[in-house]
Amino acid sequence: MPNVRSAVPHLRIARPSRDLAAAERFWVGGLTLDVLWRSTADGPDEHDLLMLGWPDAQWHLELVAGVPAPTPTEEDLLVLYLDGPIDEDLVRELERAGGTRVSAGPYWDRWGVALTDPDGYRLVLSTRGWSNR
Repeated sequence: MPNVRSAVPHLRIARPSRDLAAAERFWVGGLTLDVLWRSTADGPDEHDLLMLGWPDAQWHLELVAGVPAPTPTEEDLLVLYLDGPIDEDLVRELERAGGTRVSAGPYWDRWGVALTDPDGYRLVLSTRGWSNR
């Protein structure tokens, strides 16, 4: 059995999306993620798909259309630890791209800025740093 702790795995975060074009405007236009992959359904068991991320990151966000509508809760957070102040121009750009600034509770309101994406999922830009060590 492979040792997953010694590997450098790639993390995929998959979510349903009501509107891939609106989601792309938010994540690509607002947060400046790149489109890593895009496909259009060719058959009855396939879905439109959009994969977003930064080319050198060890993760990507996969958005899928044509599946049951998303039902995010307040706890569905994607947190980016920026280890420094939040650029207000970035927040304004995310809002212009379809995001809505919201409260994510006292902890995240103290340590960052939260926005909902066009599907209602929360993105938190955190001033904190992160290390698993």
